[in-house]
Amino acid sequence: MLHTAAISRDVDALGAAARRAGMTARVPSCPDWDVHQLVVHLGSTHRWAATQVRARSDTVAPLELGELPEGLDATLDWFLTGAADLVALLDATDPDEAVWTWAGDHRAGFWARRMAHETAVHAWDGSAAAGRLTPIDGELAVDGIDEQLENLPAVFAFRPELQAALRGSGETMHLHATDREGEWLITRTSDGIEWSHGHAKGDVAARASASDLWLFLVGRVAPDQLEVFGDEALLERWQRDFSC
Repeated sequence: MLHTAAISRDVDALGAAARRAGMTARVPSCPDWDVHQLVVHLGSTHRWAATQVRARSDTVAPLELGELPEGLDATLDWFLTGAADLVALLDATDPDEAVWTWAGDHRAGFWARRMAHETAVHAWDGSAAAGRLTPIDGELAVDGIDEQLENLPAVFAFRPELQAALRGSGETMHLHATDREGEWLITRTSDGIEWSHGHAKGDVAARASASDLWLFLVGRVAPDQLEVFGDEALLERWQRDFSC
């Protein structure tokens, strides 16, 4: 499976980056975190996702984490064990199995896709902490952009302040991947965000690898690292507002 294979690959990448950087290294893309906090966050998220899949419920299942690990070896053992459990569970579960999710897709496959993207972005964060930036796989990045935009209505439901921040009056951003098939038109409307695939003229256009476009959308890559045509201020506004 694309998504569970990606989880395993990027879990290994984050583990290697954590060993290079050390647990106390700061994470430049998440300035409030050190590497220990990054690894524990992702490990906790993996366990929470596994709890939802295992519960087969239509309501959220609680997670009891217990005492969290300290130190590099203990933390990485805990992280790798949780990730392996999640991957094994997802591989053994019909992706159409009904489970609770926070989005519109209430199938187990939602968690495979969501955790692949969560893991990829945080593996990139780890590579930044280790001083060896590693791009996200291009195929996964295209899917990550789609997933992020698809999930915005669900995100708005529990983050109305984000929906308010992203409202606009028809301003458009066109994103064009240079290394994969992938183009997106994002429009800021009075209700928040509308988007579509395909080639179109926007108020601003940004060209870059799929990895850099996705990392831009999630606040990791600045607009000045993209090839920009038009009103770059709209890209800067996206990153400012999306982080609220």
